[in-house]
Amino acid sequence: MAFSYYTGNYNAAHGSLRIMHHSGFVNIIGNPNVGKSTLMNALVGEKLSIITAKAQTTRHRIMGIVNSDDFQVIFSDTPGILKPHYALQKSMMKFVDTAIGDADVILYVTDVVETHDKNEDYIARLRHTKIPVILAINKIDLTNAEALEQLVEVWQQLLPDALIYPISAQEKFNIDSVFKRILSFLPESPPYYDKDTFTDRNLRFFASEIIREKILLNYEKEIPYCTEVVIEQFRESDARYDIEAIIHVARESQKGILIGRAGSMLKRIGTQARIDMEDFFEKKVFLRLFVKVNPDWREDTNKLKQFGYILSN
Repeated sequence: MAFSYYTGNYNAAHGSLRIMHHSGFVNIIGNPNVGKSTLMNALVGEKLSIITAKAQTTRHRIMGIVNSDDFQVIFSDTPGILKPHYALQKSMMKFVDTAIGDADVILYVTDVVETHDKNEDYIARLRHTKIPVILAINKIDLTNAEALEQLVEVWQQLLPDALIYPISAQEKFNIDSVFKRILSFLPESPPYYDKDTFTDRNLRFFASEIIREKILLNYEKEIPYCTEVVIEQFRESDARYDIEAIIHVARESQKGILIGRAGSMLKRIGTQARIDMEDFFEKKVFLRLFVKVNPDWREDTNKLKQFGYILSN
């Protein structure tokens, strides 16, 4: 996805044109399952955030960076807003709170399915913020024109200063318009990252996220929410990547379900993850998976720090 954007000031005294560079942080927030990660990937043009139909798919704050000669847009995908019930979720909501505070532009994503009164405290925060807010109403292919018009009116009353864009992130409908509006809000600034950087995350992170995506897609009930993937080994040779990962679970019974009869489920996860990794890394991958019981790790502060959910001061 390519965009062009140019601004400049003509310096009459010197008869020259001073080209301005714009950079800024665009933080994507919203409730679970509204399509934040799909929109992030569409805006960046890369699959950086994993996408499933399950809530809490995104756990971390993930940046995707779009560069041009005269702008740099740093998009940030965040976990879906929820009322936390355990320490892991509390840490996830801290990522959201931070994203609201340090944005140059807030991109709030809703859809045509969810009710507008969900998590009203966050809507109130957006209503009073001085930061520009763009509201994207996603999944418009699931409604009709009349219902969409009524929904837009509701959101205009809730967030009168927000700019509202009906979109379909999956079909990439109206994404260009959202991107161009974002560019109009970016402050004049040099780039924050090298121009060849497209994310703040390393390959180990994406390897762990690909494995976690396959767990989300293949297991039901509590299993996906009680697992954490840690890359223990990541070695590169001319021919391939050698990756060793440990899947942490909260209870012994979950270990057996995750592995499956004669290791069949773990083998399926490994095969699916390896295929996606090879596509993402553009290189052959040798992947080994292990399962370890880490009792109640979602409430363990030390484990949450180790897994990157609690950042050191």
